[in-house]
Amino acid sequence: MMNQKVHEIMNPSPEVTNPNKDLAEISYEMLNKGLNQLPVVDNGNLVGILTTYDMWKQYENKTTVAGLTVGEVMNRKIVKIDPNDKIGTAAELFADGRFKTIPVVADTGELKGTITAFDIIKKVFNSEYNTAILFKEKFSEK
Repeated sequence: MMNQKVHEIMNPSPEVTNPNKDLAEISYEMLNKGLNQLPVVDNGNLVGILTTYDMWKQYENKTTVAGLTVGEVMNRKIVKIDPNDKIGTAAELFADGRFKTIPVVADTGELKGTITAFDIIKKVFNSEYNTAILFKEKFSEK
């Protein structure tokens, strides 16, 4: 199972934003949708990641964030994984504890999807059990 490829369990259609988006607007969107991080994409290519931590730091250090864009606040140092990398590689990155979502990116820089620790937990759970007892809707195969 850990030797399977990331693209087999990743989310191929994650929510994304672009670097020109207004920071205040995207912060409300993230709050309303319960998102903690968003890949930042420009012309299909991953250029950064915006996290609630990045926004918190910005809000803490400024009296106003009016007029700021995602591109001015996003993190450009991105840990990413290739669609053909192994699930075990992603699991090892999550075990580090610093990541909640890892962008899945092709060699060309194109965002192909995202993978989360929950995606891996779900895969392991479903390989061991026929059905979930408490959270059937969360663990059902798509």
